[in-house]
Amino acid sequence: MSDQAVQPAAETDPGLTQWQRVSNIFSAPSKTFEDIKRGNRSWWMPYLIMIVIGYIFFAAVTMKIGWNQVAQNAIHMNPKAEERMQQAPPAQRDMTMKITQYFTEGAVAASPVILLIAAAVMSLVLWGTINFLFAGKATFPTIFVALMYAWLPGIIKSLLGTIVVFAGMAPESFNIRNFAPTNLGAFLNPLETNPGLYSFASAIDFTTIWTLVLVSIGVAIVAGVKRSSGYIAVFGWWAILVVAGAGWAAIMG
Repeated sequence: MSDQAVQPAAETDPGLTQWQRVSNIFSAPSKTFEDIKRGNRSWWMPYLIMIVIGYIFFAAVTMKIGWNQVAQNAIHMNPKAEERMQQAPPAQRDMTMKITQYFTEGAVAASPVILLIAAAVMSLVLWGTINFLFAGKATFPTIFVALMYAWLPGIIKSLLGTIVVFAGMAPESFNIRNFAPTNLGAFLNPLETNPGLYSFASAIDFTTIWTLVLVSIGVAIVAGVKRSSGYIAVFGWWAILVVAGAGWAAIMG
C-alpha cells in the first residue's frame, strides 16, 4: 500500500468582514472593492452607519434649529421665493410655509428610503455606462455594493454639520442645503452671490470629491477596466449634473 501524503484541501478565502471593508474604505479602498468583486456583497453595514449618522444630524437640527426655522431660512435665501411669499395673501403664506417645512423635514426623515433609491438609480446609470461605453463586466449588484461603501465619506459632512449646530450656530443663518464648511459655497453669502455661481461653488465639496474618487476606483475594479475609465464615467456624470444644477439655479434664482 502506498504511503502518499494526503494534500490538505485548499482553504476558501473568507474575505473581509464588513468592519474591515468599512475601515479599508478610508485607508486602503482597493482592498474593499477587490473583496466586493470576489463576491462578498453585504452592504448593510455602511448603509446602517450612514442612517445612524444622518439621524444624529436630524436630531441636532430638530433640537437646536427647528424645522419651521429651517423652512423660513430656505425661503429667505431664495429672493424670488421670498418675493412671492411677501406678495401672497396671509393664508397662502401660511400654507406655503407649512408645505416647505413638512417637505424639508420629511425628506430628511425619509433619508433611508431616499438613499436606497438614489443608490439604485446611480448604480443603474454607472452599470450601463461602464459596461457599454468602456467594455466593463460589472453586474448591477456589485456596482450597488461598491457605491454603498464609496459613499461613506459623506458621514463626515453630517458629523461636521452636527458639530456646527451644537456649537451655537445662529438658527437664522442655518442653511439646510449647505450646512457644513466642506465646500466653497459655505464661505459665500447666498443672498449676495449669483445663484449659479453659488450652486457651482457648493458642488466643489471635499467630501463629494473624495466620494467621487472612491466611486471611480470601485466601479473600475468591479468592472475590470482601467481606473481612467472609472474616473471618466463618474466625473463625467458629475460634471453634467453640476453644470445643469448651476444653470437651473441661475434661471430660478
